[in-house]
Amino acid sequence: MSGRTQLMWDEAVTGYDFGRDHPMDPVRLALTRSLIDALGLDREVDVVAAKAAGESTLRLVHRQDYIDAVKAASADPSAADTSYGIGTIDDPAFTGMHEVSALIAGQSVGAAEAVWRGEAPHAVNFAGGLHHAMPGAASGFCVYNDAALAIARLLELGAERVAYVDVDVHHGDGVQAAFWEDPRVLTISLHEHPRTLFPQTGWPEETGAGGAEGTAVNVALPAGTGDAGWLRAFHAVVPELLAEFRPQVLVTQHGADTHFEDPLAHLAVSLDAQRAVQVACHEMAHEYAGGRWVALGGGGYAVVEVVPRSWAHLVGIAAERAVEPETVVPEGWRQEVFARTRQLGPVRMTDGRWPVSFASWEEGYDPADRLDQAVLATRRAVFPLRGLLA
Repeated sequence: MSGRTQLMWDEAVTGYDFGRDHPMDPVRLALTRSLIDALGLDREVDVVAAKAAGESTLRLVHRQDYIDAVKAASADPSAADTSYGIGTIDDPAFTGMHEVSALIAGQSVGAAEAVWRGEAPHAVNFAGGLHHAMPGAASGFCVYNDAALAIARLLELGAERVAYVDVDVHHGDGVQAAFWEDPRVLTISLHEHPRTLFPQTGWPEETGAGGAEGTAVNVALPAGTGDAGWLRAFHAVVPELLAEFRPQVLVTQHGADTHFEDPLAHLAVSLDAQRAVQVACHEMAHEYAGGRWVALGGGGYAVVEVVPRSWAHLVGIAAERAVEPETVVPEGWRQEVFARTRQLGPVRMTDGRWPVSFASWEEGYDPADRLDQAVLATRRAVFPLRGLLA
């Protein structure tokens, strides 16, 4: 196995553009890539551009009629069929939509292939993590579900157990749906409670079906959850499940929209806590999955202040060249930020909360605490199905 992490990147992924004023601004991808370069992380990874996912690959998750609908809307956005979720406010049709969506999917599939074949220990596609797309519909800014496609490709290559951990503020509903009845895939999603946020799914009682009961895991966090609660919930659920499941590959989704500055959600997590979870995922990949780790991006709509720093940290951690939180952001990058956005970029690679502390689950349960109630609901719903104590 090569000692070099792969960074999946093709400049053309910045063409994933729903138009002016849409929250999914592709500048977040461009600024992330340029910050990676400014920090020198590009010299610590192999930068690889994978080919776009072809139809046979897309069909591992998506229906042919949906792929045809995306292609038609891509060629003529005015002909978008909203019954497939295309041409909506969340997912406006745009010229070239199929091509760029397939390209992003191809980067995640390529990452999975490289890790499975031993060409790289870890691989990162921060343009990916489009976890809401369903087999037959676009949803939540997502056209093709690259995360599910990467997992499906791993299964096609012979993987028998794949774990997926999603820490985006929104429920990873599309990935859960793709493997709802597949016991080979463990999906774990930590997200804001469905009562207060799209897509209104991800209740702890959603645990899988058809012989796969206990392979869907959902931690529904109360609005306002901050660093200590978020990390407590993560560590109260994820490590025990991974230790029991023994995945051959760990796939993680690192949406940056849990951040307190994100405009579309209601958690209060800092960049430093996001970095702490990235470190934990890296460690768990080595402890439970033989070091095989595919890391994806996801949501994140504070496109200057949060997203580039969060995903640059992710790349550094995956490359085993972690960026220290107190690192000063290179001035050249801040100048680029201003030139592109007329916003002032952040000064350091921290929100000033490092190191982040939290109380472990073993230290006790507070029945009056909403965060602890949420964690216990998940443990009670899933752990007994996996032979674990709730």
